[in-house]
Parts: sequence; structure tokens; C-alpha cells
Amino acid sequence: MRMSTKGRFAVNALIDLALREPAGPVALAAICARQQISLSYLEQLFSRLRRNGLVESTRGPGGGYTLARSAAEITVADIVTAVDELMQDASAEDRDDGASRDLWQRLDAVMLEHMATITLKSLVDGQIAEGASVEAKPARRAISVRSPVVPLRPMAPNSVFALARSPLR
Repeated sequence: MRMSTKGRFAVNALIDLALREPAGPVALAAICARQQISLSYLEQLFSRLRRNGLVESTRGPGGGYTLARSAAEITVADIVTAVDELMQDASAEDRDDGASRDLWQRLDAVMLEHMATITLKSLVDGQIAEGASVEAKPARRAISVRSPVVPLRPMAPNSVFALARSPLR
């Protein structure tokens, strides 16, 4: 098993999400801006993560994504298997030899077993220890309570006929 781009992006996005989640749901647009990932690609990844019960979505203003479970309960193996297709078949096609296929399958199992020991919380704690800056939730724009603009009424007549009748002559 190799760590695919999907797996790396998903792990990085969930670290970003977990760092900022205490302030409320995190918008995908904010994650894609910080992680330099296209929004459509991130939407595909989060769709798979949601289907696998790793994240939950909240709609509407102030909506976004939150973790479906605590970061301590989510492992790197959970994230990678949620977004990656089974790569065992692709690996087996590349290796015709039965002995080498067995070797790669065992290595895949060992890597997956190791990834299962790494929690999202440990990765987040590592980021915090390295001094990752987590900005406060961006201030929302307040809704204006000003009264609507009242159009001015001209005092001049609006036609030649009204001008003829007006006392302004």
C-alpha cells in the first residue's frame, strides 16, 4: 500500500479541520485556501469521508464540516481507507510473480496496521507542538440595520403639461 495523493490530502484536510473545529463548523472553502487544494477535489474527498462516518456536514450560514467522532477515535488508516480505492488489486496486476505479490500484500497489511496506531489527535497535537497558528473564527459581517434609502422627490414638474399647470411659472 502506498500513500496516495488522495490519502495525503484527506489526512492534511482533517488535521486542518480538527485544529479549527472548536470554533464551530469549518467551511471547505477555508480549508482549500489554506491547504492549496481545489474545492471540487476537496468536496469529493469529504463526500467519501462523510459516507464513512468520519465527518458531518452542517448546512446554511455558518455551516461547514465537523468531525463525526473525536480526533482520538479517528486513525490515519480510517482516513486513508475511506478515500482510497482498494489498491491491492492494482498492486497485484503490476506483479505477476506469486511470491512477490504475497510480499507486497504483507507489506500493505503492515503499513495499514501501523497507520491504525496513529490517531488524528496525535497528529493535531504534533502540529500544535510545532507552533501551528490557528486563527480565531473569522468575524462574520453584521447585517445592516439602517433604514432603506428613501428616493428624493423632485419638486420640478415631470412633463411640459405639468409645467404649464404648475404655479412655478
